[in-house]
Amino acid sequence: MKWEDPKNTTRSDHKLHAGSGLLPKINDIKMKYTKIALLILIFYFGNSSLLFSQILVEAEGFLNKGGWVVDQQFMDQMGSPFLMAHGLGKPVPDASTKVKFPKTGTYQVFVRTRNWVGYWSDKEAPGKFNLLINNKPLKVIFGTQDTDWNWQYGGFVKIRAGESTISLHDLTGFNGRCDAILFTTDPSFQPVNNPEKLASFRKTALGLPKDPASAGNFDLVVVGGGMAGTCAALSAARLGVKVALIQDRPVLGGNNSSEVRVHLGGRINLAPYPALGNLVNEIGPTRAGNAQPALYYEDQKKLDAVLADKNITLFLNYHANGVEKTGDRIKAVLAVNTVNSNELRFEAPLFADCTGDATIGKLAGADFMMGREGKSEFEEMTAPEVKDKRTMGASVQWYSSESTQNEYFPDIRWGLNFNEQSVQIVKMGEWTWETGMQFDQVNDFERIRDYGLMVVYSNWSFLKNHFSGHEKYKNSRLEWIAYVAGKRESRRLIGDLVLKEQDLTQEINYPDGTAPTSWTIDLHYPDPRNTKFFPDEEFLSIAKHKAIYPYPIPYRCLYSRNVSNLFMAGRNISVTHVALGTVRVMRTTGMMGEVIGMAASVCKQKGTDPRGVYSTYLEDLKQLMLKGTGNASLPKIQNYNLGGTKLKP
Repeated sequence: MKWEDPKNTTRSDHKLHAGSGLLPKINDIKMKYTKIALLILIFYFGNSSLLFSQILVEAEGFLNKGGWVVDQQFMDQMGSPFLMAHGLGKPVPDASTKVKFPKTGTYQVFVRTRNWVGYWSDKEAPGKFNLLINNKPLKVIFGTQDTDWNWQYGGFVKIRAGESTISLHDLTGFNGRCDAILFTTDPSFQPVNNPEKLASFRKTALGLPKDPASAGNFDLVVVGGGMAGTCAALSAARLGVKVALIQDRPVLGGNNSSEVRVHLGGRINLAPYPALGNLVNEIGPTRAGNAQPALYYEDQKKLDAVLADKNITLFLNYHANGVEKTGDRIKAVLAVNTVNSNELRFEAPLFADCTGDATIGKLAGADFMMGREGKSEFEEMTAPEVKDKRTMGASVQWYSSESTQNEYFPDIRWGLNFNEQSVQIVKMGEWTWETGMQFDQVNDFERIRDYGLMVVYSNWSFLKNHFSGHEKYKNSRLEWIAYVAGKRESRRLIGDLVLKEQDLTQEINYPDGTAPTSWTIDLHYPDPRNTKFFPDEEFLSIAKHKAIYPYPIPYRCLYSRNVSNLFMAGRNISVTHVALGTVRVMRTTGMMGEVIGMAASVCKQKGTDPRGVYSTYLEDLKQLMLKGTGNASLPKIQNYNLGGTKLKP
């Protein structure tokens, strides 16, 4: 057996694309291509013989990332993945790489970065870092100026021809971030920051080919490797469908991964198709709990299941950011590697949007909804009177641990102003630490995530340094904070049927019922006690529940009404805001994935599209749902977080 190398050598029973990055148990895979632009751009001005050199170094492509982490969550908004010093208040080890300079000269230096607390504070910026060239720091401290992403000027530096070491030296441990570094011998050069122009500049500087390479031949391309996407890929593959699974992080599981740490919720193995959920049971974690140690979430179990299937090619660390269409059909999806900028093109007759944000549907022009529908739109009792843009929020979970000695934490001045009444006297925060309900959960998501980080740091700093009961915290230290935020809601694609509150509460049975949703209608709102101290800046939520009996989600909610070859599974399916309150938990989304994987196999076998399965081949899908694609012989060990749904006698 051998793993795929950059020339697409494949292991005999599975393919894992080389750009996927380092994975558990396969740490021998080394990146041979990095996102460092060693291409030198030479500019001629008129008939002058004057030559200028420019070198663009993308931070996420550093060969040695030290303690810095790659953050790709906001690529569609700010243009690129970046490196972040997520040190929980303690400076992280340096990130470094080698860059070959073509000639000795004096170079201007620009660093694309931002002051991430600038929305809320005009005090000292927390995310400060140095840029070192051959271990010598520039005089400028970076991460201190613009609130939005921009190029911070670093001055002039003399650099000799040949190889130099470039390093990022974190000064605080408070999430300093670096997108890219630009060196130029042109003393009048100013880098562009306009997103479109910057994207073009990057592509030229990185020497990327005009057209992305083909990723291979597939029957189904699944975008998104959370529980929904992973189950969709496995279900389809086990029925003979050749699948590409694209995931923009180095692990599978989404919110149920060690990066976010939300446990599975809802019930499986219920009528009318009790075999649905066997696959969720097969790959899901044994243990319960939010914001628990990484091992609780069993990333390796999900990965092993995918790697074991000969019909799946896994593309970790690939972010889908483009779509080609012919008529009302997606022809191909384009994706870029989040570490080395390699671009691939995925062509197939069928696609599944399991991104959560409905990214593929949006790019393809699929109809979607976002925010809360007004009461008159679907006549839902729980809906607000007037339509608005509010959504449920995103959680930045965290926990602390105990030491045998006094644990220092900085007395920060750039965060929220807590006092004895407003401080949260806790040593961990899970789902209730929820932010951003009033903002756009796609376009404002970096701000939403950053506010969650700032809140945790501010609260902890007060507990450690000012709280009257600080003695109880003197040996406590921050152990883990999620920098990949756990999102609940954004876009919802519209299918041939939109599931609404009355369908659930009145048990309106449709002929195409599939995976059961069993959670309560669970909608989140800002905690009024938190609003009292932080109006319009709440960071705590409450949940309001409405019990339902288990309800089979109609198949027509799982494909787009106007993009004819697009499935969807997860929190971006065709439901109202109110109905989303029940279907969004991950055992339920995993079963949705099982169903669309089965439907994809029907499409392949019968030569039809997702709507054709409903109109002509629904009985074929029902037979597959009765049989299931998971291992039915495994013990049912996930007896946790089942929810308060009523069960019929």
